[in-house]
Amino acid sequence: MSKYLSKRILSSLLAVAGLFVMVFFLARLTGDPGHLYLPIDAPVEVRKEFSEKHGFNDPIYIQFGRFLEDLSEGNLGYSLRKERPAIDIVLEAIPVTLSLAAVAMTIALLGAILIGSLAAYKPNGLFDRISRVVSLTAASAPDFWLAITAILIFSVSLGWLPTSGIGGFPYWIMPIAILVIRPLGLLVQVVRGSMITALSSDFVKTARAKGVKENKVIFKHALRNGLLPVITVAGDQAAAIANGAVIVETIFGWPGIGKLMIDSIMQRDFAVVQASILITAIVILSINIIIDIAYAILDPRIRHK
Repeated sequence: MSKYLSKRILSSLLAVAGLFVMVFFLARLTGDPGHLYLPIDAPVEVRKEFSEKHGFNDPIYIQFGRFLEDLSEGNLGYSLRKERPAIDIVLEAIPVTLSLAAVAMTIALLGAILIGSLAAYKPNGLFDRISRVVSLTAASAPDFWLAITAILIFSVSLGWLPTSGIGGFPYWIMPIAILVIRPLGLLVQVVRGSMITALSSDFVKTARAKGVKENKVIFKHALRNGLLPVITVAGDQAAAIANGAVIVETIFGWPGIGKLMIDSIMQRDFAVVQASILITAIVILSINIIIDIAYAILDPRIRHK
């Protein structure tokens, strides 16, 4: 298992390195930050001084070399907009995103296990048919459309919920609901299919023949053996929720890393863009590694690879 995890960690680090290099060069294709941070009528000397101060007038390969040197010292640069270390700004925003994503993923996973298991208990029954239609619709709905529609209905028309910002419980309802809908719909389908297979297996028939209560048959015997494909998809959906937070945070004005990333791209704050993407990539890859560990624990065949 240690050899398997070592390979996964190494491949993850290579992916982060490749992503970071790509982001560095793509960010600089957005243009000269001086056009945003200096007045339109700023003299040429002032623009030249600004570029020299921040190293934007150097060839791109020199900028990249300086960036790698700073990175080796743990320095991800300074924000042009806030004149603070970029990593400090990102670390202030990431807990907001993680808390939002953690709550949304927990609700989606628990809800999917309950709904999918009940749907699998009587395949093609009324509850199963309804849950399939609703879950397929939920899995197909785009986040941005759901978010805008929710604001129009619950904030503008009914006035029940705030449109944006972060605060008490009402501010959490719509962002979490939007992040939950798609993964919940997909996970319900996965749990249902996995549970149908597990409930038709020999060990479940044996448990029923021994007089085991039906709720234990479903949620203890069948569910435990049907969790492997669910864990795999849950890991992908956890990463998708982290990515979806970019849209949700931007629409609802949440001060998380998603909104910070979009704002920094628009403001050509290169250091913050790079730090945001680096931390986000590390979080997503860490989630994938944790899922791999859980999968290896549940499936002995993986432990010996």
